[in-house]
Amino acid sequence: MEKIKIGITVGDINGVGLEVVLKALSNKRIMKYCIPVIYGSMKIVTYHKNTLGDDLDFKFHGISNAERLSFDKINVVNCWEEDVSISLGNLRKEGGVYAMKSLDAATKDLKDGLIDTMVTAPIHKKAMQEAGFKYIGHTEYLTNAFGMDESLMLLVNDDLRVSIVTNHIPVKDITEKLSKKLIRRKLNIFHTSLKQDFGIERPLIAVLGLNPHAGDDGSIGKEDIEVILPAIIEAKKNKMIVMGPFSADGFFGSGEYKKYDGILAMYHDQGLIPFKALSFGNGVNFTAGLSAIRTSPDHGTAFEIAGKNMANPSSFRHAMYTAMDIFRTRRNFIKMHENPVKKNKEFSKSDR
Repeated sequence: MEKIKIGITVGDINGVGLEVVLKALSNKRIMKYCIPVIYGSMKIVTYHKNTLGDDLDFKFHGISNAERLSFDKINVVNCWEEDVSISLGNLRKEGGVYAMKSLDAATKDLKDGLIDTMVTAPIHKKAMQEAGFKYIGHTEYLTNAFGMDESLMLLVNDDLRVSIVTNHIPVKDITEKLSKKLIRRKLNIFHTSLKQDFGIERPLIAVLGLNPHAGDDGSIGKEDIEVILPAIIEAKKNKMIVMGPFSADGFFGSGEYKKYDGILAMYHDQGLIPFKALSFGNGVNFTAGLSAIRTSPDHGTAFEIAGKNMANPSSFRHAMYTAMDIFRTRRNFIKMHENPVKKNKEFSKSDR
């Protein structure tokens, strides 16, 4: 079986990122399917390995770039040479600085084809801002890096797939950001991804309303009628199978979500709260709409348990397997169809 080259960023070096990375890679089975490439430094990786005791038996292959990978060891690309002060469990600017160096190096190699996919360990947004990071998070950074106008945050756990129209923005700004054009663009990306990345020939997508009870026919806000519903109608005219808008509480509470291939939520917590309630520990964050494949675990830096050998690697392990599954599914789709990535980019530029 062909091994898939997975680039792994270290995230915030003061959080649980490298702990879950190393624990996930300690499962010998995963090494049969991929070639792990950690972007950081041998010193940092060794430090975190030592905090986990003697149970992890690793063979590291330190390299200066990803052109000379070992196929049977964990590769570590040294992105910096200097000694780094680690303060486990604490928010420090340095956590952002070295997370950026790791992310920049892995993204470059992903664009250059030296790795097949990328799995990102958690970053802390405040530390990243202090380090000069110009983006809200990974999703926005990668959208710009790959020259896309739009991408889609998509949370995945088996057959549950929840995507978000507005990502990391304050609640007070949601209605101003929301528009029929934006919803249409997100639906286009979602529909394409369900087909090319998950192998669903005719995806059935549910769209959640914005207001309580999806606005109750306009008595609790007009956005559901004036913004969301017209986007759904246009999507149907373009031969998508899209239903809604649904009242979010009843949709999840009644189990209606089980009938759909994908669910489009209007804002972050509307989609992520039910997703994490149903999937926490096994969920994966996938950035749909890019020409490359990037996943991440569904948790953050967890400073409160960093260095205590308490972090659960399940989500990171699932992120690795999901990246490999999507890579194979997309490659097979491309072989059978014209390039869907080009079409997806065209979708993101339409309906402006």
